[in-house]
Amino acid sequence: MATRKKSADTPYRVIRLNSWDEFVSVSTAAPYHNWAYRGQRDAGLPLSSALSRYLHVFQVDPRAWRDQEERILRIFKRKATNFLQHVPEPDDDFQWLALMQDHGAPTRLLDFTWSPYVAAFLALHNATVEAAVFACNPFEIQAIKKFELERPGDFRRHFLSRTGSFVWMGEPYAMNRRLIAQSGTFIVPGVLDKPVDDILKQYPDPRNTLIKFLLPVHIRENAMRELYRMNITQATLFPDLDGLARSLAYELEFHWAFDPRTMRTLKK
Repeated sequence: MATRKKSADTPYRVIRLNSWDEFVSVSTAAPYHNWAYRGQRDAGLPLSSALSRYLHVFQVDPRAWRDQEERILRIFKRKATNFLQHVPEPDDDFQWLALMQDHGAPTRLLDFTWSPYVAAFLALHNATVEAAVFACNPFEIQAIKKFELERPGDFRRHFLSRTGSFVWMGEPYAMNRRLIAQSGTFIVPGVLDKPVDDILKQYPDPRNTLIKFLLPVHIRENAMRELYRMNITQATLFPDLDGLARSLAYELEFHWAFDPRTMRTLKK
């Protein structure tokens, strides 16, 4: 059975699942079946954006963070036009940041998905230690901050020009191929100095806002085989040549007729 961990530091739920079947059963049933999910291959890591991690690791002075974030956004806008067939509106910062995120730049956006299966794949495919899948309740998040990023300038007004300890969830109007393939959405923190889980645990009802599923490494083999059978792979989630190439790593572990680890013939 699943076991729950309680801690004063984690007022949201933390549940350790002991099998792939348990994860499927819990994540696809009420109340979590319509939440948004994020997989992380190391359960010990906080729910932080790539931008926040980079600024912390390389010890950029916090007084410069907001200006440096705007600087890399400005550089990307000026130079990326050489590679784009469809150029976003100059002031549509959310669209530009989604493009940056898609191509590996550090941004404040955190990738989430509406599919628990996609999140589990992204958590487990390279996991060598206990992995995690976080899930966020979009209704609780919307109840705290009710706004949309519908017009150019909205993102700058709500995020780049002010500070607020909140998160927002949504997608840009024009979704790229990877976002579509992954049933993707974004969590966007209002501040860069706190992980999203630290922000959400200050919400009025954290136990109904965030949950962390712990996935022990021993479930990986069965989970990955089942996800492969569902056609959830690097090649399908990242529908380009890079995704195809990355998908070949798991092919080293998989064969329909035998187990490449043990050379044991599989049952017919």
